[in-house]
Amino acid sequence: MPLLRNRFRVIRVLSDEGGFGRTYLSEDTDKLNELCVIKQLAPKFQGTWSQKKAMELFAEEAKRLQELGEHPQIPTLIAYFEQDKCLYLVQQFINGQNLLKELQQRRVYKANEIQAILLDLLPVLKFIHDRGVIHRDIKPENLIRCRYDGRLSLIDFGSSKQLTEKVKNKSGTSIGSHGYSPLEQIRDGKAYPASDLFSLGATCFHLLTGTSPFQLWMEHGYGWANNWRQYLRSPLSPELDNVMNKLLQKDLSQRYQSADEVIKDLIPTLPRALPAAGQSSGKFTVTQPKSTFSFQYAVVKISVLAAAFILLFGFSDTWYQQYRQIQVILLSKLKPANYSHSQNEVVFGQSPNIPVKNIALANTLQGTAKFVVSVAISPDGQTIASSGEGERIINMWNIATGKEILTLNGHSQKVNAVAISPNGKTLVSGSDDKTIKVWNLTTGKIVYTLEGHTDSIQALAISPNGKTLVSGSDDNTLKVWNLGTGKLIRTLKGHKFWVRSVAISPDGRNLASGSFDKTIKLWHLYQDDPARTLKGNTNTITSVAFSPDSTTLASTSRDRTIKLWDVASGEVLRTFTGHANTVTCVAFSPDGMILASASRDRTIKLWNLATGEVMNTLTGHADTVTSVGFTADGRTIVSGSEDNTIKIWRIAK
Repeated sequence: MPLLRNRFRVIRVLSDEGGFGRTYLSEDTDKLNELCVIKQLAPKFQGTWSQKKAMELFAEEAKRLQELGEHPQIPTLIAYFEQDKCLYLVQQFINGQNLLKELQQRRVYKANEIQAILLDLLPVLKFIHDRGVIHRDIKPENLIRCRYDGRLSLIDFGSSKQLTEKVKNKSGTSIGSHGYSPLEQIRDGKAYPASDLFSLGATCFHLLTGTSPFQLWMEHGYGWANNWRQYLRSPLSPELDNVMNKLLQKDLSQRYQSADEVIKDLIPTLPRALPAAGQSSGKFTVTQPKSTFSFQYAVVKISVLAAAFILLFGFSDTWYQQYRQIQVILLSKLKPANYSHSQNEVVFGQSPNIPVKNIALANTLQGTAKFVVSVAISPDGQTIASSGEGERIINMWNIATGKEILTLNGHSQKVNAVAISPNGKTLVSGSDDKTIKVWNLTTGKIVYTLEGHTDSIQALAISPNGKTLVSGSDDNTLKVWNLGTGKLIRTLKGHKFWVRSVAISPDGRNLASGSFDKTIKLWHLYQDDPARTLKGNTNTITSVAFSPDSTTLASTSRDRTIKLWDVASGEVLRTFTGHANTVTCVAFSPDGMILASASRDRTIKLWNLATGEVMNTLTGHADTVTSVGFTADGRTIVSGSEDNTIKIWRIAK
């Protein structure tokens, strides 16, 4: 088959919808053959009511994906076009398997895993419902667990419906899946947020029992929803039983009306032995997940819980205190034996897994500019991108050889910031010319030029899923961009002076920005207003970075301090002092045990996050160290400096 739209190459068929089209796994040749999913609509019955309805739903799905695809758990729309009398919808490929296949492999889900699934999906439903969209076809096949981080993505918005008065008050076409969709949707074609919540409950019922709601509907109609407990393998806790029962109410008025309501009832079901605030922590049993539900998945559950708290309750101190106790107890059970925690210090591990005192300077790369301003490391740890003062170019270096392998030239003024996408295929650069350029690293060509800022771009961050770019500028704003399309999503306002640092949390939910106004602002990545403003520094914020578990934020300042902040409460956990001049940059090691800080005092310090002590001070730069970072394996540190060098430091095994 020739390239579709001279861009997309079909690899194989994923599913065949008979007379209406197919779904293909494909490659996007404009994005280094990145995998994508193409839905083809090619109805055989031209001019029929069925064809017209199918086309309407197809166009509706494209529109919904365009509006909702900014969320990390919803596929991004890449393209929508007509070719050879067929309609095509191209969307992001989610690398994982759906929950139906997962169920067929596992055969059983435990109650705590159902709780995690609910807490993962309820914020997604809140997101779409707040935007007036009802999915109308939630079921195991439409929920894909990402292989990389264990989070669930909601797919197939072909049945989704805008929540309008027309939908509320008039009967429509019955859309959905029998058994999973509630009575009002199947019988009357009406859809509400509560309709999706029934479908979510039916999905969880299927996973808990292994019994298909469709089969029960075929045999008993909606009578099964009244007797759902008889299919359980073992009784649920009273709290989770109540949540499931209210999700599965046949009567719309008796059901949960919003995702918020479910979260409020669901959260107390997790820490059964959680003590009251102010009491000792106590203990309770946590079952270690098995197979694909390993430690990584357990950590995802905790991160989801944190996100649910923040989403529902903002940064309320009361709810934060309860969440923190939950987190401490769960992590104490799930982390290795050297994990510990106290109320007065942030602890990621009692001692590092690597002998950080055994560090050697492996190589020094000579820059081509007056001095190095920004450095980014590729995900595979093999390549460095750098930009410098006095130059309009970006240099790409091979870490192993120290050789320059590519020069990117396209900006008209100095390049202040560079960032590499999680898949290593794209580089983004921000400049004094007020533009952001998105580069294809294979060809060295510019893919997009993003315009919208009215002053220099000083900071860039790319979301973990590679879908979203955030830029910080001297125009006092942040802008959120769709990295796949180059479109501006929103502009974030709140800082009173230049924005010089930005970071996105590894869980993809939160954003931090640091400014010359001496404040740090925490934002939910998909909301317009800051969730919290962190104050306490006496001078400019120069750098911000999230810990690998997304719960802690590190910041540096011209006041020569490094502060660790609790993301949920906004409280300062610890302040590190020791640099003799402005601290310019900070980075966490991949295991979250070490913090690296760079300074105008020409040194890099490595801090033990368990003790707050300096583990090592790296010297060798002859001027201000402007940037520092770890490779993904934690074995190499890269630093850039105003002495116009990039240094590669190796941590011996």
